[in-house]
Amino acid sequence: MQIKLISTSDVHGYLAPTDYSRRTDVAPFGLSRAATLIRQLTATDDDTVWPIVIDNGDFVQGSPLTYFIARQHLEAAPLYSRLANCNHVQAGIFGNHEFNYGLDFLDLCESARHYPMLAANIEDDQHRTLFSKPYTILERAGVKVAILGLTTQFVGRWELPAHLKGLHFKDIVTTAKAYVPKLRQLADVVVVAYHGGLECDPQTNHPTERLNGENRGSALLNEVPGIDALITGHQHRRLAVNINGVPVTQPGMKGQNVGLITLDLDAQHHITTSQAETLSVKHAAPDAQAMALIKPINDQMEDWLDTPLGTINGDMLVHEPLAARLHNHPYLNFINQVEMAATGTDIAATALFNDDVPGLKPNVTLREVMNSYVYPNKLAIETITGADLKAALERCASYFLLQDSHVIVNPEFLKPKLRHYVYDIYSGIDYTFDLTRPMGQRVVQLDYHGQAVTPEQTLTVTLNHYRAGGGGNYPMFSTTKIQRQLPTDMTVLIADYFAKHPVVTATQPTNFKVKY
Repeated sequence: MQIKLISTSDVHGYLAPTDYSRRTDVAPFGLSRAATLIRQLTATDDDTVWPIVIDNGDFVQGSPLTYFIARQHLEAAPLYSRLANCNHVQAGIFGNHEFNYGLDFLDLCESARHYPMLAANIEDDQHRTLFSKPYTILERAGVKVAILGLTTQFVGRWELPAHLKGLHFKDIVTTAKAYVPKLRQLADVVVVAYHGGLECDPQTNHPTERLNGENRGSALLNEVPGIDALITGHQHRRLAVNINGVPVTQPGMKGQNVGLITLDLDAQHHITTSQAETLSVKHAAPDAQAMALIKPINDQMEDWLDTPLGTINGDMLVHEPLAARLHNHPYLNFINQVEMAATGTDIAATALFNDDVPGLKPNVTLREVMNSYVYPNKLAIETITGADLKAALERCASYFLLQDSHVIVNPEFLKPKLRHYVYDIYSGIDYTFDLTRPMGQRVVQLDYHGQAVTPEQTLTVTLNHYRAGGGGNYPMFSTTKIQRQLPTDMTVLIADYFAKHPVVTATQPTNFKVKY
């Protein structure tokens, strides 16, 4: 028997082959391309070849289409599970972004599914069927394969509490230690599908990020014996390796690749050989059946994206992402203006989430807004101390390194996962970084209303809800410090701002300086 474990992960709602930058865009990724590859891998008449398809989470959020469905067309939400059925998915895993639009929406997304959702480390006080299955056992020709589903335990730190009512996320290693021995007794092959990544280098086992519990794939393989294959995600890496004799895959994001683990079994159902690989979809034509499901709502969404909002007087396009982060930028200043107008505070922070953020063209449409502000963030107003603010700015200052007198991005923010979204730019304060100084001592100026900020001073700041909960390793921020939250997504707040200010002037801010 040969078992083929086929996986998608972190599709993030990129269903059609487009990045939505323009109506005619054709991109070399997307679930519809992956569907063609999956169809080829699952189409076999050989009874000794057993394909098993798993979606590893972060499926229903991340693209303009996902926002359009969640906020404008709830009736289209079952599209996600219909597409999964189309791809012969036999097990689904919850990603952290599955919860961004709340549990009712998630239940609607999965309402047409023919497969179980696996949630071994999610405890549900309300005993909903959506979270009731920790694992599934599949059988063919006497061979049994157990699939255990795990979700990064950090969801509770990031997500709005209202979206997680009754849910508790347990440690994934402790959970696996409880289940894997049991599954070894029940099945011939034990597969762990984990919406999380590797926190250590696959070859050296040295940590590649802070060991805070967000990614614990390496710990699973080092501490939990009996795992035959590990499917990972969350970090958006393209990864196919063997660790401690266990094949491991991670297929990137946006349906760029399909993960494939091949296990060969002997007559006694023992694994004799294994192989991990990722298969690019860029040369695969979009699957006709998938596109037939996607096209009606996608066409409506494309019309919606072309809705005009307002105009920009000046240049608000992001030409050099590093320069924008190093010297501030009119686009970032504008986003902070929107935040402060919505909340009534006079300090706000935002991030240039990734290097693909285009900024805003002179004639602004929803398309530009959705492609620049890519997360469904809501705003939180938090009361902090001057010491908290300085510590947050020191975290921001660690984003930069000096190399031969040139400023570069600290590799900590680039590998194993791109994390430009962790670096924030502030408005409402005047501050200066000195990159020649040691980490933790780089904030050499911090003024508010023309006066130096003192450690004990109380300040009110607007943050997105991810940062307000400490996301991105900002322990100085906490949900306990949140005074109030806005229920409206940032993209809507941006559109509302244009409704009140049809012409916005691009202004280069001068409140932030960097010495090097």
